[in-house]
Amino acid sequence: MVKQIVFVLALLITLGIFGYTARRIIGFFRLTRPFPLSQWKERILLTLEVAIGQSKIFRFPVIGFLHALVFWGFLVITLGSIEMVIDGVFGMERSMSSTGRFYDFVMASGDVMAYVIMISILIFMARRLFFTIKRFYGVEMQKKSKQDAIVALSFIFLLMVSLAGINLTYVHQHAENYKGIYPVSAGLSETLFTPGSNQFVLHEISWWVHILLIFAFANVLPYSKHFHVFTSVPNVFFSRLGPLGYLPNMESVTREVKLMMNPETAFAAAPAGEAPPSRFGVKDVEDVTWKNYLDSLACTECGRCTSVCPANITGKLLSPRKIFVDLRARMKEKGPGLVKDKSFDDGKALIGSYISAEELWACTTCNACAQECPVNINHPSLILDMRRYLVMEEAAAPASLNTMFANIENNGAPWQYPAEDRLKWTEGL
Repeated sequence: MVKQIVFVLALLITLGIFGYTARRIIGFFRLTRPFPLSQWKERILLTLEVAIGQSKIFRFPVIGFLHALVFWGFLVITLGSIEMVIDGVFGMERSMSSTGRFYDFVMASGDVMAYVIMISILIFMARRLFFTIKRFYGVEMQKKSKQDAIVALSFIFLLMVSLAGINLTYVHQHAENYKGIYPVSAGLSETLFTPGSNQFVLHEISWWVHILLIFAFANVLPYSKHFHVFTSVPNVFFSRLGPLGYLPNMESVTREVKLMMNPETAFAAAPAGEAPPSRFGVKDVEDVTWKNYLDSLACTECGRCTSVCPANITGKLLSPRKIFVDLRARMKEKGPGLVKDKSFDDGKALIGSYISAEELWACTTCNACAQECPVNINHPSLILDMRRYLVMEEAAAPASLNTMFANIENNGAPWQYPAEDRLKWTEGL
């Protein structure tokens, strides 16, 4: 009974803290602009392929396979964690064992994956601490990013150690009648423990350490870059489904053009009562869509996008990863003020204070970054919207573009020659 009371108190504290964090993040989402959704069947299939199947992660075959194993292992182990919560609340033991073969499969998979994940985490930790991997570095990768990674990896490693402790001691304590199948722990327990020894205390310590680590980890994640543990699957589900090279028009601008060409068509197309746009493009966090902000929360900071960016490779300032790291940081900075007062202004902006025009204009919109991203972040769409702000609100386009704009205005084409002179080069052929 005492164990139940302590567990329920710990669970309520965990849910309370997580609820506060979730409410804060939902408040930030409410500051953003809409993002249309459709094609639900395609989204489900894409999620199964990219998120569950981890298809994009295998472009780095060895380390990608290890990442996939960790992800799949967590899916199975999460079911065991749900059982622990049920057991803790109701004072039961192995409450889901009545599911029979399914339970055997879950326990066997979880037992094997605990050790696989431990080995994988040690490899990831060694890569972070002892190897210089270029894509792990950059101006956006501050010391805190590395610390976040080490803390998260340490959490996961300890979770697996405590889970192994639970399985080892449970199998030893119930040698003749334990529920489930434990391929690794069943063999190791005979080696580690003397026959007939009582491992009840070690089992209880392992159980409590494991569940309290889960509670702590759940509340640490939203404040670190590893929030993608929660957001990556939804982010893939809400992916932009059009071709990567497609650059969407701005509806407000399209209607203005239609208004000039055919007033009746334009007025018919405009939604009734729709207010004119407060701003063209994206200047700050309140101008982005909720999907842009979800992208920033789902970013794993793996650097795959930046490592394939031709602008970055050739020494330009652009780093696609930095765009979303900066968006997340800017929302964390300005979001609380905007939640209290929609007109809040701290004198800064995403463009200028965080991201320079030079970075934005370096993008070739080749979409290599979006193609490579394992969680389907679409970097060029946000970069394009920020460039639209620079052009349409600030008239701050590069000189080469200004020349093209002037030619289109004067000659009806990007070239500097009038239409009647365009074929003069053929004279004398």
